[in-house]
Amino acid sequence: MSKSTLTITSATRNYLELVEQSRQKNTALTYAKALRSFHNMLSDKGVNPDVSPVRNLTEDVLADYAVYLKNYTPATERLYIQATQGFYKYLAAERLSEINLPRLDLLLRQRVRKAGIRLPQFPAEEIEQVLKYFENIKNMSGQLNDPSVNKLRALRDGAFLLTLADTGLRVHEACALRRGDIDWNEGRAVIIGKGDKEAVVRFSSRSLQALRDYLHKRRELDGGSGKPLASLPLFSRHDKGAGKKVKPITTTTGRNIVDERVRQALGDDAGKKITPHSFRHYFVTTVLRGSGNLKLAQELARHANIQVTQRYAHLSDDELDKGYHDIFEKSNKDR
Repeated sequence: MSKSTLTITSATRNYLELVEQSRQKNTALTYAKALRSFHNMLSDKGVNPDVSPVRNLTEDVLADYAVYLKNYTPATERLYIQATQGFYKYLAAERLSEINLPRLDLLLRQRVRKAGIRLPQFPAEEIEQVLKYFENIKNMSGQLNDPSVNKLRALRDGAFLLTLADTGLRVHEACALRRGDIDWNEGRAVIIGKGDKEAVVRFSSRSLQALRDYLHKRRELDGGSGKPLASLPLFSRHDKGAGKKVKPITTTTGRNIVDERVRQALGDDAGKKITPHSFRHYFVTTVLRGSGNLKLAQELARHANIQVTQRYAHLSDDELDKGYHDIFEKSNKDR
């Protein structure tokens, strides 16, 4: 099919294939969802993406899409526009359509809403209770002595939670870690994080100890794998499907670990309030409260924009109450 007759659907398919090769799986899925929405808008306007040539797409069509998305949240609107704008840039680069990129940027700035800044909400005290529950293996002695409980899973899950809380790793990053990624002497690991960027992540002594305890218990399984230890996943599956093979856990498994162990430590209702990302919020806030250094928190959290980190630099209600009473109650007593 020549460039002059390439349809919108065919061009979209080609673009999404490139996205799948260069982006994380979840990002590729989001881009595909955004472009399906874009195609729906075209169909509503009487344009058949399966037939209409891609060369007919103009900057105004994408501007119309921004208006089409007004019933979505501002954050979703911006995400979908970003994905579709990437598609337009691809069309321009491949010379599949005459796109005026400066005009496109101007139109979008005029039409796309800015997402409001929301303060991250998470139950910090409850997260600390969960971490204390799993920090010391002695706290799990009852489980570990119970033959009906998978000891490896208990040790793995405790190490997983402590790793999330003390490194700021995103759940998919933690699931992708290999044994060889960790420098045990330096207490850090080099990972490929968000945006396929290489980054250094530091580990606390308690998270390293939990990992050592888990891997020590796993030594026979790892030794029988026939593979170099460095190539094995840091967090392995321990279920009937895996058998005696050392297979990495998936992101879904990582989320399930958080849900199951939070409920175990705090009760069933707590599972709704604490998610894997809650541990990342906890990490950033802990760094800020411990150092007061916004730039340090940004670097350790690997935030590209310091404004993201700045959302965490707010005072808790308890701190506000204490500050208020220290000022006004003390003043009244002195009068």
